[in-house]
Amino acid sequence: MINRYVFALCALLASCGHQQAGPPPGPVTYTIGNPYNAGGEWQYPRDFNSYSVTGLATVYGDDAPSYTADNEPYSATALAAASPVLQLPAIVTVTNLVNGQSVDVRVNDRGPQIPGRVLEVTPYVAQLLHFPSGGVVEVAVSLNLQETAALDGALGAGPKVSAAPVAGITAQSLGPPGSAAGSVQSLTPAQTSQGGGGAVTLSGAVSAGQPAPGPLYVQIPGFGSEYDAFRVMNRIYGMQARIVPEPTDSRVLYAVNVGPYHSVADADNALQELLGLGIADPQIIVR
Repeated sequence: MINRYVFALCALLASCGHQQAGPPPGPVTYTIGNPYNAGGEWQYPRDFNSYSVTGLATVYGDDAPSYTADNEPYSATALAAASPVLQLPAIVTVTNLVNGQSVDVRVNDRGPQIPGRVLEVTPYVAQLLHFPSGGVVEVAVSLNLQETAALDGALGAGPKVSAAPVAGITAQSLGPPGSAAGSVQSLTPAQTSQGGGGAVTLSGAVSAGQPAPGPLYVQIPGFGSEYDAFRVMNRIYGMQARIVPEPTDSRVLYAVNVGPYHSVADADNALQELLGLGIADPQIIVR
């Protein structure tokens, strides 16, 4: 009976998206980490100089860690979030595309562990941006490079080097978050970002912009030629797909966009089908 109980407890802990931490692990650290597999989808953390994506965000649940991936205490009331790929810590603007509201948050953790999600926010951030009760919403995430560089420099990461955007980042026809309306509502007292990683203060002010929801696509990014993109399209015969040019600073890459889908469930099913076919790096985006 005891062995059966221990086995069940271990299985339960293994299924959690975050591991619960013990005592404080030490000072806040600049963190990137190795590539890792989350739910069948590989993620490749790196130091970004440019990052602007759309996709689906979710909310921390009961399995939230005691400490984040860069050694900061987790707080459900912090202006904080988890990213599968961004350097930690980083400052980003998160926009709820359904209602146009945006706020700056500190990315200090790895996650979410669900394939097809670009961000996981604290319950407080979800409240500010009026996430739906289900906790999954279309978002845009943009890196604030100056503030991020200040944080990274304070933690010994060194100066930024100019570089082209990473392959597969989709340029969206959206203005800067909150630019359409420009009104700012201060909902909370000013908050200093968590931890000791630099003197960056987050106000918690929510900007109100124009809503920009759109259909969901599952994107297979980063092909150097149209021929390579067509080869992948042949592998997913029967799924509605098209090739989309993606200009970068140095050349044009080609992505395969599968869809459109008008529900999260349909986009998730398509993502799982592509992963089952052995397609590398599919991403759910909003167009």
